[in-house]
Amino acid sequence: MEFCTPLRQVKGVGEKTEQLFQNLGVYTVGDILLHFPRTYEEFSEPLQATEEYSGQLIAVRGKIETPAKVRKVRGNLSITTATVFSGSSVVECVWFHMPYLAKQISCQTDMIFYGVLEVENHRLKMRQPVVYSIEKYQSMMFSMQPIYPLVKGLNNTLVRKTIQNVFDNIGDTADGLLPEFALEREQMPSYTDALRMLHFPQNRLELSKGRGRLVYQEFFYYILYSRLQEIGQGNIKNTWDFSDGSIVNQVKAQLPYQLTDGQESTLDEICQDLRKPWISQRLIQGDVGSGKTIIAFLAMLDVVSSGYQAAIMAPTEVLARQHYESFKKMCRDFQLPYQVVCLTGSQTAKEKRQSYDIIARTPGLLIVGTHALIQEKVQYNRLALVITDEQHRFGVRQRETLLEKGETPHMVVMSATPIPRTLAMILYGNMQISAIHDKPQNRLPIKTCVIKERLRNKAYEMIASQISEGRQAYIICPLVEANEKTEAENVQDYVNKLREMPLFSCSIEALHGRMPAKKKNQVMEDFAAGKISILVSTTVVEVGVNVPNATVILIEDANRFGLAQLHQLRGRVGRGKWQSYCILMDKSKGEKITERLEVMNQSEDGFFIAKEDLRLRGPGDFYGIRQSGELNFRLADIIGDSEVLEQAARDVDVFLEQSEMENYPRMKEMLSDFERLNHIVL
Repeated sequence: MEFCTPLRQVKGVGEKTEQLFQNLGVYTVGDILLHFPRTYEEFSEPLQATEEYSGQLIAVRGKIETPAKVRKVRGNLSITTATVFSGSSVVECVWFHMPYLAKQISCQTDMIFYGVLEVENHRLKMRQPVVYSIEKYQSMMFSMQPIYPLVKGLNNTLVRKTIQNVFDNIGDTADGLLPEFALEREQMPSYTDALRMLHFPQNRLELSKGRGRLVYQEFFYYILYSRLQEIGQGNIKNTWDFSDGSIVNQVKAQLPYQLTDGQESTLDEICQDLRKPWISQRLIQGDVGSGKTIIAFLAMLDVVSSGYQAAIMAPTEVLARQHYESFKKMCRDFQLPYQVVCLTGSQTAKEKRQSYDIIARTPGLLIVGTHALIQEKVQYNRLALVITDEQHRFGVRQRETLLEKGETPHMVVMSATPIPRTLAMILYGNMQISAIHDKPQNRLPIKTCVIKERLRNKAYEMIASQISEGRQAYIICPLVEANEKTEAENVQDYVNKLREMPLFSCSIEALHGRMPAKKKNQVMEDFAAGKISILVSTTVVEVGVNVPNATVILIEDANRFGLAQLHQLRGRVGRGKWQSYCILMDKSKGEKITERLEVMNQSEDGFFIAKEDLRLRGPGDFYGIRQSGELNFRLADIIGDSEVLEQAARDVDVFLEQSEMENYPRMKEMLSDFERLNHIVL
């Protein structure tokens, strides 16, 4: 069995199961091996049931003193109930559609009840707890069971069984992906063994070992590809002849606000780059809300005023259209004689042809788009500047493709995810780095608070109060839909719950990554237009439209997110003239607030938050939702895995020193093998 083998050939996968996996984007053996667990379930010591553990998945040891009762309601619906006595605590348990349990739970016999503990009117309850004998539970204690992302109709047991069948029939392969000196020094497992350790770890140490190999591999190839690009490009002579840039100063003078010191210095550095002897590449690290978009517009204006084209590539169609409308408005307001064109994937064939024609024949053009800008059909007319917005959404190869569209244009990449400068220099070794630390003076600080479950109603009242004043709100959930035994809030159920609450008599809609692109765009545009009061979303809004009227964001299960990602999400509000608020719901065990979340209370400085994230997260904090969301990595996290990143960078330098120039074609083959096996575009 090979990585390219269709999933249908795996034992136990029929036509219906194959379709369910395809709904997850899983088509081949390689796909399912890269469908990593989102977390792991660990069966720890049973706990004393108390209100302290409300909302948490726990094991309770206890026994029932009277037989469980079964009653039927509304036709065939059966409800089984039992009272569990656990030390000094009493837990009411209820099961739906499971009448057979009444005979399986023996009276006066200690058993383990495993489920989410709830508190209703000061009474402890469990719904649908799994019941284990003491011996069975002890046999599972401290083991790690993978919990996978799912879709409706696909359960965790089936995913685990299918992956196990794959491992039973696949050989060891692809060990030529890494240099021997690195494999031997780190005593890394083979590629296949590393995948097996990630899916079925015996313990945390084995999980760490398997993941470590795969993370190192991702970093090694990303840096190797970047270094080869540097070698291939060298110093390219700048043949563009730019004007004096006076029009940029004229527009700056007409702005209704003054640029910050950080904006001024960054813009000045870009304009100087354009006039230097060599083609430039510059990374702009600007914190959330630091005003990078106006810098992009002014830099593009400097280029088009000299008769050349300038393009900006955004990661989403919604963001691209926002830039398009913003640039058109500024051209009108400042009476600039330049055309703005937009190109996105969802445009009709006729609209695309019109955009292609304008781009091919119009000099001095402002071009805005998505990945559609790198399609073969797009022919540019003296493209002198390329800007990628939210650059971590694009791989190195995608940026290179856009560069190749022009006649060696200058490159600016913008990121709203601040990372420590030492790591930035490794990842972007061929780029100059600018940082915008300050924010526009008219921005009010976002008031942030971290709360526990008992204050949930207060949070809802806060949101309702903002809605009544005409404002809008975001609610962020980690998941799209309820998964087997999950603790996290999910989008679908959350919307239904809010709509049933008398407190919210307003428009409430859902947004998540599995929606068709057209539907996602429509929901975001409706929210931006004020047609939706509460948007319940996954992290797809992390890079989203500018909605100044949104003044409050509630982030569920905030303890599941990395600080960098929380900072990005918080930046969705605080963009208008009203006071804005960020509420972080901490569902970690106990009443004590998670130390990492307290950092969000201390600062709105993304650079400080990134450093604290690096300090607080140890090498064992690596599973669950990936933390930083930076760059095109499947597993690697540049903050949590910073030491691995630094080692990989050193090893790439050694590898290149040991390799002769004639070996570079072989390196290209290695890169292609890595991309093929990992379904990644570098």
